[in-house]
Amino acid sequence: MASYKRTFQRSTRKAVSAMLVTAMCLGGTTAAFAEETPAVTTSQSVASVSLFSDVPNGFWAEKHIYKLAAEGILLGDAGKFRPGDNVTQQEAITMAIRFMNLDSQLGNGAGAPADLKVGNYFKPYLELALSKNLIDKNEELASTKEGEAWGEKKASREWVAKLLVRALGKDAEAKASATLPTGFADQTSISANARGYVNVAVQLKLTNGVEGNRFDPLGKVTRAQIATFFSRGSEYVNPGYANVYEGIVTELTDSKLTLYTNGQMKSFTLDNRSVYFTKDSETRTTQSALKLYTKVLAVDKVGSAAYVEVTDPNQQLERSEGTVLWNPGNNQLLVLVNNTPVTLTYDSSTAFVDQYGNSIKASDLTTDSTVVVQRETFTPDKKPVIIQLQSVANISGNGTVSKIDLTGKNVTIKLANGNEETFKYNDKTILLYQNQVLSQMGEVKEGASVTFEVKDGVLASLVVTQATERTVTGTLLDLVGDTLLSYTNAGGRDEIKRLAKNVTVEINGIADASLDDLITDEKGGDKVELTLNPDDEVTKIVVTGRQSEKLESATVINYDAKTKALTVLDAAEKPYVFVIDEKTKYSYNTTNPTLSGLESLLSKGRKVDLTVVGSRAVNVDVTYKYEGTYVSANTSAKKITILQNNGKTVEVPYQGTTPTISIYGKANASLADLKAGDPVTAMLTANQDALQTLAVKSTIQFEVVSVNTTNSRIRATANGVTSEFYVDQAVLLGENGGAIKVSDLKAGQTINVTFNGQSAISLQVVKLTLGKIQSVDGSSLLVKSFAGNVETYSLANGVKVQRGTEVSTSVTSLTTNDHVEVRKDTNGAVVVKVLTAQERKFSRYDGVSKEIIVLRSSTSDNNYRFAVTADTYFHQGDTTISVQSLQINDKIVLYFNGDKLVEVEKQ
Repeated sequence: MASYKRTFQRSTRKAVSAMLVTAMCLGGTTAAFAEETPAVTTSQSVASVSLFSDVPNGFWAEKHIYKLAAEGILLGDAGKFRPGDNVTQQEAITMAIRFMNLDSQLGNGAGAPADLKVGNYFKPYLELALSKNLIDKNEELASTKEGEAWGEKKASREWVAKLLVRALGKDAEAKASATLPTGFADQTSISANARGYVNVAVQLKLTNGVEGNRFDPLGKVTRAQIATFFSRGSEYVNPGYANVYEGIVTELTDSKLTLYTNGQMKSFTLDNRSVYFTKDSETRTTQSALKLYTKVLAVDKVGSAAYVEVTDPNQQLERSEGTVLWNPGNNQLLVLVNNTPVTLTYDSSTAFVDQYGNSIKASDLTTDSTVVVQRETFTPDKKPVIIQLQSVANISGNGTVSKIDLTGKNVTIKLANGNEETFKYNDKTILLYQNQVLSQMGEVKEGASVTFEVKDGVLASLVVTQATERTVTGTLLDLVGDTLLSYTNAGGRDEIKRLAKNVTVEINGIADASLDDLITDEKGGDKVELTLNPDDEVTKIVVTGRQSEKLESATVINYDAKTKALTVLDAAEKPYVFVIDEKTKYSYNTTNPTLSGLESLLSKGRKVDLTVVGSRAVNVDVTYKYEGTYVSANTSAKKITILQNNGKTVEVPYQGTTPTISIYGKANASLADLKAGDPVTAMLTANQDALQTLAVKSTIQFEVVSVNTTNSRIRATANGVTSEFYVDQAVLLGENGGAIKVSDLKAGQTINVTFNGQSAISLQVVKLTLGKIQSVDGSSLLVKSFAGNVETYSLANGVKVQRGTEVSTSVTSLTTNDHVEVRKDTNGAVVVKVLTAQERKFSRYDGVSKEIIVLRSSTSDNNYRFAVTADTYFHQGDTTISVQSLQINDKIVLYFNGDKLVEVEKQ
């Protein structure tokens, strides 16, 4: 059997009853550790690991507190844990000895040095800690003032780091790291003899810094913090506690858990005192997280599982498919697996099921039956756990498609009798709809009515008799007005489809796209996904790719207005001729370009950018600007150097003393405001021979104040300054990147607007998540939104936490009790705004003014009416409630985002 991380065997602890009593007092005064050892009943032992009243569900350290409490390393007192109490040095070494499982080596404390003053109870621990080199007597004396009781000193962060690293047996690694920088801003404040230990503790992720990238070496350590440190440290040692077991779940009921551990079965009672966690989460979960045949760690307290942690959620089962060769009926089955006969010995716990999961008898398996066998992997016997009969008959029938797995090439069909059957398909499967051959299974949609035929276990044919919507892919060939469309399908065949009325067109970056925006061409038309209704009409066209080519900075040689032939030279002076037709789009420095206006500009020597398909000019853009990044300015030669987006450098001359610089929000901008690498657009004069304006691209995050849809004008606020700007020439995108209209923008939304100088060229709605923090560490933040979804935010690009008027760049202040608004700034950094909360009592709801009214705390309390919007989230726990369901005197918590009430939680 594979060895696990822990074997969890050791002798019974010495004086268990006395240890439990004194452990319950850990964190109190020295007097609480007197040598009295009153009897401890079984009920008291169990109660010591019950839920602590001062450790709320979601508390940041609850996992580590309950784990160490269950293991007997650090317990509570009278139902409380006191997580915020500071830990003394004598308490910390006691924890370290228990953590290392060295209780059996405790002496009577006679060897404890008198000059390191500790309480009588702690003398055996001090004596053993010195002998195990957990602390150095000379170091401790040097840091202890005259008359100071060493044991009662509050343990500091660097002192605990040293103690823990030594307890993990990594003293040598710490000494080797002593000269390495810690990376903390307050490194010089860390004692020289502690620096290596801090480095190792951080490397092992036992601890991290505090706000401002500081370690705070002399900061006091709380009970919650030291529980977390030691709990994380258990990943690196094998202490072998007698009451801790890790193994595979072999039996699971509402009240019982059985593990296969160290070659034998161990059962535990599950009751309301059991707490549940998973290895990869700090937040408590429920018993439902336990699954059969997964790896679980359980801490035993008098037969009950006080602490249960799922250490590997993957079922320890292996799956194989075979054919039954012989079924003698004596708890054995001979199965051919991978051309090898395998004898399976089963017992009463082995489950036999059919292809639908219904229970069957072992005798139902006949010779040549195909079965899927799932066997456990954690014992030498590899006992079969589930044996499932698979259907391989040659059948035909009809039904409804319920699922299509394009990756695994499986189709699940719900038959007329209500059962579901899953069939394999391959490239030889015939697919038909309305006497047309479908090119791929992806064209068939769930819900379609079908007839089918299966041969040798593989779907031979599938005929769609009544379709729902389906999608096809291909390349556009031509459009006939708004009635017909021709395309080459994914199988290479040309097809014609009728266009439905009000067909919609989606092209990324083009709002309100229409049929006129599509590129049709025999050689390079748009790649599209077409949605077809049951009548086989096209209802939606989504452009998934374009095959056109670009010719940038081409030079006009000639244009023939009669034949519409445009002759140009590319950058390598290679000549081309392209035809401008009625579908060609064009642009020059105007908001309303016309063909006659374009033709007047196509004179010899004019620079143009072309998009072409074959010999067609799909787009003709007269060059009136260069886009790229600013490189430098030569004020003597009066030239601006720009690195274009195509990787080429261009020098643009300017006239006058200085060029005109345009930066949004900055009046009278000059060259001094530019730096190398700034994204810029150089707008040219009409003759393309000089710089007219150098516009700097900038992206600013705003909150929308109002929207004027008539003239596409936005009023918005950023950094306390309100501005107005037009977005009529901007690409407008929703929070998911899809095209939107001005009318889709609403007051209160957060938007990122990119300006080219003073002109807005793109706008995207920023995704805001309102919810409660589920977990947070240095790399990611998980928030459960009002909609019930858990959103994950990576902190790789930085973080900013706003709590009232305080702003920090660390997440250490965040807890799982915080309700927040989360968004990303223009640089991708996560911005977390902690909602302000008020605990009040409900009075009534005014449906006319749409205000929630709470009971006044006093006659002078004038803040008792709060406006409710359609977006205000009312709930109790995870259940959404209505404001009308609230009753007078109900305890509620109001959460505000600024002045806006966004959440009401009933207690």
